[in-house]
Amino acid sequence: MPAPPPTTPDRGHESVTEKDLRARLAALSLRGGEAREELPALHAGQPIPAAVLVPLVMSDEPAVLLTKRTETLARHAGQVSFPGGRIDPEDASPEAAALREAAEEIGLDPARVELAGRLCDHLTGTGFCITPVLGLTPPRLALHPAPAEVAAIFTLPLATVLDPAAPRRERAFWRGKMREYWIFPHPDHHIWGATAAILVQLAAALRGETGV
Repeated sequence: MPAPPPTTPDRGHESVTEKDLRARLAALSLRGGEAREELPALHAGQPIPAAVLVPLVMSDEPAVLLTKRTETLARHAGQVSFPGGRIDPEDASPEAAALREAAEEIGLDPARVELAGRLCDHLTGTGFCITPVLGLTPPRLALHPAPAEVAAIFTLPLATVLDPAAPRRERAFWRGKMREYWIFPHPDHHIWGATAAILVQLAAALRGETGV
């Protein structure tokens, strides 16, 4: 099914055009870097390498494409995520893994993705080291979610992502400890955890903030 069109951002949000977004990306050197930690690790041994594609839909009002996982998955059921997964031995790079997973999960043709760099790796409390790969895609692509993995495909306006007041920190007990995590607003979906943290990092980079 085609990805839904971006929601019109609030007037208080920063307006960003495709031309402006390309200029911002060109000014950055997005080669990844030292991993950030989402939550204290709850596992022993080395984290599992993984990669996600962060698809930026290049319309008049750019947006970030996201998925909601099905409720039947063994890991992270029902959660909002980027297309992605473990880096297999056959994958030549995190980019190759991210494109492969996006093709498998939502039917995104790798030939329609313009790679634009990496954000810093992200360590999760569940034992994964995620490499976020930025990819620019045309609007109105005919996407086809894998029924066993993806329940919905939707977008979050980049104007919302860039609004410093949009994300918020929340606290909750998880596995016996108080944890803090990011939440991003959306009228229909709960965007939190690693996905929200990667969006926060993306926003900081595009705003030109140092130390991201």
